[in-house]
Amino acid sequence: MSADRISNRVEQGVVRAEPFTFKFNAEPIQAYPGETIAAALLAAGIRALRRTAKSGAPRGIFCGMGVCFDCLVVVDGRPHLRACLTEARPGMHVTMQDEADWLAGRA
Repeated sequence: MSADRISNRVEQGVVRAEPFTFKFNAEPIQAYPGETIAAALLAAGIRALRRTAKSGAPRGIFCGMGVCFDCLVVVDGRPHLRACLTEARPGMHVTMQDEADWLAGRA
């Protein structure tokens, strides 16, 4: 985790399996078995998961239960996956989804 971010993970009184890492925008992120990508990113202090096509405004987790589409990310090259529904896996590569790039065919 970057030195400028503070962990938001609850630690006291919680028993977890061994952590693993995945990459978000090439930065290692710690996660635990059973966590979604969204949960791990929130715990790491990351809020922006995609950028809108028109204005480039950042979007993050809104509903947290798969109803909206604000937490769309690219996982191992596969776009449009909801971070709140996608389980984090060791070694996966997740990137912020830039809607303008997708609409222009640049991604």
